[in-house]
Amino acid sequence: MVLSVSAALLLGTLVVLLWRHAGLRPWHAAVCILFGFLLASTTLAPHIAAAVRYVARLPSGINL
Repeated sequence: MVLSVSAALLLGTLVVLLWRHAGLRPWHAAVCILFGFLLASTTLAPHIAAAVRYVARLPSGINL
């Protein structure tokens, strides 16, 4: 069975959990979001996307 979940959904859930249980302040989250938007417009964006795709495909290569 293949399960496909958006990385944005997973990261959003992580932010909500950190906000509720680890003391993440709203302005901390806002800074992280702004940093993400700015980082997406740099020349590193394709490399970061490739690394995320690579990490996401790692579990599919594991045979249990």
